[in-house]
Amino acid sequence: MTSGPCTSVKFALWFTQRQAAVRVSKVDDSASQLKKFQKELSSGTVSLVLLAVLGQSRQPLYGYQIAKRLEEVGEGVLAGKQSALYPVLRNLEAAGLLASEVEPSVSGPPRRYYRITKPGREALREWVAAWNATRDFVDNVLQGGVS
Repeated sequence: MTSGPCTSVKFALWFTQRQAAVRVSKVDDSASQLKKFQKELSSGTVSLVLLAVLGQSRQPLYGYQIAKRLEEVGEGVLAGKQSALYPVLRNLEAAGLLASEVEPSVSGPPRRYYRITKPGREALREWVAAWNATRDFVDNVLQGGVS
């Protein structure tokens, strides 16, 4: 194999492109890891926030209303994930923490309105306490409270 300026330039170009690809790959990996972490956090807290929204409401709410309330305070955390709320609402209802009623709508298909039940309020109090303990623990660790 001959070596010369042409081969050196080709190698330098290949090496530079490879380094750029590695940097892009690391950025992609970082973005992917962040997205995965956010998904894990979200899936662990959706039931809690759904119970909280319904616990704070004076009247039953349907899925779109719940999603809009979450969007107002969530700064886009649940953006585009409205459909993911419905299975969680159904699971909470199956567990007896929510009740629902279907009512006709003048502007489309019937709507399922959800309200929190007495056992749901009890669970919400317990879950809020667990959340606060978890949040305090994580904050403590992040602030260097572990030696």
